[in-house]
Amino acid sequence: MSKKDTDMDDDFALFRDAVQGVKKLPQDTIVQQAKKNTKQKEITRTAREASDTEFYFSDEFVPLLNEEGPTRYARDDVSQYEVKRLRRGVYVPDVFLDMHGMTQKEAKRELGAMIAYCIKNEISCACVQHGIGKHILKQKAPLWLAQHPDVMAFHQAPLEFGGDGALLVLLSIPEK
Repeated sequence: MSKKDTDMDDDFALFRDAVQGVKKLPQDTIVQQAKKNTKQKEITRTAREASDTEFYFSDEFVPLLNEEGPTRYARDDVSQYEVKRLRRGVYVPDVFLDMHGMTQKEAKRELGAMIAYCIKNEISCACVQHGIGKHILKQKAPLWLAQHPDVMAFHQAPLEFGGDGALLVLLSIPEK
């Protein structure tokens, strides 16, 4: 054996002699649970839902919309009477989305988030204010709305809700 090994054995023997008769203490520390950041999770979940709802909108697909008169659309299973009620302002929107100054990408994301919010909170009528401007969002918003499966109908809003620069949207709320 080398001198190093004997020194190590002597050290262990000294340590054993020093701690002989010592009782082991019970565990007295409290392990804290990690704090869950629910606010951050809510923000992340909302952002994910907004990007998921953007899935419905395509710029390549162009639905057939009536180009004469005010902007309007109704699914095949929706009566024209509902569109007439939208035009007259019988449905009062509970949610307003103002898309003034947004890019097309931002507008698409916000439109999807608004529809998801309306479905989640069982809101059947919303107002989308796209403005007139250079007619970019005014032309794109109806095309995007017509592609979404939860949009039953939309019509150019009456003057009190925005007139030419807005659409009233009627949404189908699934029964629970």
